[in-house]
Parts: sequence; C-alpha cells; structure tokens
Amino acid sequence: MRPPFPPSPERSAELRRRFAEEARSERPDLSTLCLLVGAEADGELDEAGLDAAQVELDRLAGLLPYRPGGPRAWAVALRELLGERMGFHGTPADYQRLESSLLHEVLVRRRGLPILLSVVWLEVARRAGAPVYGVALPGHFVVGFGPDEGQVLADPFDGGRVLTGADAELLVAGATGSGIDPSMLRPADPLDVVLRILNNVRAWAAARPERSDVALWAVELSLLLPSHPARLRYERAQLLVRRGEFLGGASELEAYAEVVEAVDEAAAERVRGEAFAARAMLN
Repeated sequence: MRPPFPPSPERSAELRRRFAEEARSERPDLSTLCLLVGAEADGELDEAGLDAAQVELDRLAGLLPYRPGGPRAWAVALRELLGERMGFHGTPADYQRLESSLLHEVLVRRRGLPILLSVVWLEVARRAGAPVYGVALPGHFVVGFGPDEGQVLADPFDGGRVLTGADAELLVAGATGSGIDPSMLRPADPLDVVLRILNNVRAWAAARPERSDVALWAVELSLLLPSHPARLRYERAQLLVRRGEFLGGASELEAYAEVVEAVDEAAAERVRGEAFAARAMLN
C-alpha cells in the first residue's frame, strides 16, 4: 500500500463530525463507522469510495443462499462464500500493515486483522438476515451465530472455520493462559468493536514513532466515542508534545491533571510537571 495521506483539514473535520454523530446515534452502524475511520486514514477515500464499499457489502450479501437454516448453516454458508469462494482470510504479515485495519482496503485486498475480517462477516451476514454478532475473545476476534444455548463460532481470520468448543478454549488459552469464561462469548457492542479497531491502529503507530500522525488521529477519533478510557486524553497530550505542539500538549496535560487529581493527587502533580516541562521547551 502507498503511504496513507491524510485528508484535508476541512475534510477531516467533516469526517469527524459524521463519526461523532453516528457513534451517538440510537443504533450506530458498524460499517459506516469503520469506513469513516478509513477515510480519516486515507485522503483518497472520497464519498464515491465510501458508497462503493457499502455497495460491495450489499453485493456479497446478495450472493448468500436465502435463509440457509440454523446458526451452523449460516456459519457454513458464510465460510463457503467469503472464506472459500471470495478468499477472505488473514496471515501473520497482515499484523504489520495499517491497511489491515481499514475496512475499504480489507474489502479490496481480502486480507486483514481478525476484527476487520469479522466486520466483513458481520456486515454481510447482517444484510442477509443472519443471527450474527461479534465475539471479542481475548487476543482474537471472531463471530457468533445464534442464541447462547446454540451458539456457533466462526473464525474469519482462518477463512471462516467453524470452531468447536475446544478450538475456542485453545484461542483463549493462547492469549491468556487460562480457560474460557462464558462472559467472553457475549455479543460485542458495535462501539466497543470500533474502539478495539482504533486501539489496533494506535498499537501499529506506537511501533513506528515516525507515524505519530496516525497515532494522533486514532486517539482523537477514540475520544469522540461516547465511552472511552480517560487516559486517552493523556496519550493525546503526549503525542502533541512529541509532535512539537508544546502549548497544546501542555494545556491537555493540565486538563488531564484536573481529572485525575480527585483520585490520585501524586499522579496529578507528575502530570503538571510534564506540562511545565512542555511549556519550557518553547524557550
């Protein structure tokens, strides 16, 4: 992939307005939010490109058989279409690529991180009327079909392989070293999915200090979600300082210190010290 070039400031402001509006809507649309993330990363993703991605999800849904049966039949139908016929799956190398976290690129490349491939499964299956939802297992995102008592899990990263109970146990044990808990199998909220995607983008950027621009927009989109970790404000402040925006970073650090002071006065003082040091860099 060519280096992602950001959109213009005017375009970015509009994308963020729409992202915040969608995130705060009664029923946030997962594909819309993911595509807006992609547009913030890729200035070449215009309105026609956003529409084309939605049309592709519609097209794929239209290729599924009509109401194939119960949860397992749905899982098999998705595996046969997306995993086998269309070739969507993941590889270890996909973890090193930013486009693996961008829905429009995943639809073109048919490669991506587990969570983005799961978004493809979710959006195609949802359009076709399947009883589908995301399942945020520790360290690995999968999709689920059907109610708790008849739940069927599939792994889009592995081409949609239908998982046995033992398979799910192994995935969780590999990530945590412990057994699976029923709470891990609950449907994931769309906004939690988006936050997890943005966390992956931040992790990608953190390993590449020269891409602090990517880290910054990922943090700023995360802060637009109705619920987010307060510490993201501290991370944004640090990024601003790192990028040479000392006054803005210092102001953010001071605001964060006000937030944490009520629960940790020592931490607040340390953050104020960082703010003082950031302002001193202007001299």
